Formats: sequence, C-alpha cells, structure tokens
Amino acid sequence: MSRASTRMAVPRAAPADRDRIGGLAKGLRLIEAFDSAHTRMTISEAARRTAMSPAAARRCLLTLCELGYAQTDGKFFWLGHGALRIAYAYAASTRLPRMLQPALDALSERTRESATLCVLDGANVLIAARSTARRTMRVGLVAGSRLPLYCSSAGRALMGEMPRSKWTALVSQAPMLSLTPHTVVTLGGLEQLLHEGRDKGYYTCDEEIELGVRSIGVPLYDQAGVTVAAMSISTRAERMTTTEMVQKLLPTMLRNQQWARSRLG
Repeated sequence: MSRASTRMAVPRAAPADRDRIGGLAKGLRLIEAFDSAHTRMTISEAARRTAMSPAAARRCLLTLCELGYAQTDGKFFWLGHGALRIAYAYAASTRLPRMLQPALDALSERTRESATLCVLDGANVLIAARSTARRTMRVGLVAGSRLPLYCSSAGRALMGEMPRSKWTALVSQAPMLSLTPHTVVTLGGLEQLLHEGRDKGYYTCDEEIELGVRSIGVPLYDQAGVTVAAMSISTRAERMTTTEMVQKLLPTMLRNQQWARSRLG
C-alpha cells in the first residue's frame, strides 16, 4: 500500500504579545474548562482550573453570562445554551466537517457502526464530526469530544506520518495512562504500532480506551499529501475481531479516503 507524503498541516504561529487580547483568551479558557466532571463551578473552582486569579475569573464569568454563554445562580456558574452558537459557527463555516458529514453518514449506514472524523488540536484529538448507527461506547461521543492521542486509532492515524521528534513531543505533554489492561503506554510500543500502521495503511485500537470496544482509523490527506484529519470506525468487540474489521470495513474507509483526497485542495 502506497504511503503519502510525510508532511502534516502546520498551525499558524501564535500572535505577538501586542496583538493578543488577554481577556478573550481567558474567556475561551473558561468555556473550555466546563466538561462532564465540571458542569457547575464556583468562581474559585473556575479560577483553579484555568490558572487565573479569582478576580479575573469572576469578571470573565459575569461577562459570559451577560453575553448568554453562561448562567449563574449567584454562587455556581454553568454554560448556557448560547455556547451552542460557537459549535454551530464551526460546523457551519468549516469546510472539512461540512464536506465529510454526508460521507460519515453513508459510512455509518453502510457498516452499521459509528464513524468519526477527528482532527489534531495541539496535543489533543478532537472529534470534528460523527455519525452513530448504534451506541458503541458507554460514554457518548459528540463533536468537540476529546480522544486520547496515544491510544486511539484516529490519534495514531494523525501521528503516523509525523517525524518521531514531533509525535513524541506531543504525547509527552501528558501522562500515557493505562485506561485498560491493553493500553500501550510506552514510546517504544507506540512507535512500533505507528510503524506497522504506516506499512499497512491503517491504525487500530483494540480495547485500549474501553474494554469491549475496538476501532480502526485511516489518515485523510489533501491533494498535496498532507495529513489533515483522520476517519475511524468503532465497534463492540463481540461484534467483530480486528481482522474482521479490516476485511469488512477497511475497503469502504479507503474509498472514502481517496474521495476526500480528491476534494481537499
């Protein structure tokens, strides 16, 4: 199987300090601080999670409330429905999820499994679009959800063509935790899996994130051969072995890979 260029899309450099709006950065950090384990926070809790002063956290939270992005009862703060405007703006204006959502829907319908489009955001894997035919994982994944970079099939597909120095720097930014007894948590083990994936043209995750769930992922390239995203399919382990996933699902995924490459300029 032919290998694509070893280039990756490079994010734009951070602006100079004189061009940076600190208040905006703090507000966005506060929005991102809310998750399933922190649905409601006091000012002091929000300040700790975002490493800012309580006074700054208070001003930002009250501003978010004024704009409709957050709500408060005077003690606790939580995200309001207005935060959905940010998710909508991304989904409606960004070409990649708009273009590939129909392909994900068709892939999910044809395979009867969950299909996901993932992108690299710093050292994180973020779900940009998803189509679910059946509930595969105990915790539902939606656009904006994070997946582990080091042990997800999509994360490995995103790292597969990177130089070793780059992917090791990314995975070293956070501990490689043993999420299950099967999770590969060493750089040497991950390097071997990435090497195997490059040779095969696909990457796997076999019960490494959650027991009973396995997935297969492929990188998505633009016309210049740059890795811009990854597509993955997940299933319950009792439904298919990894070998059966490769036999039954990979051909359709590779057709979608080629289709996407022909359209991504």
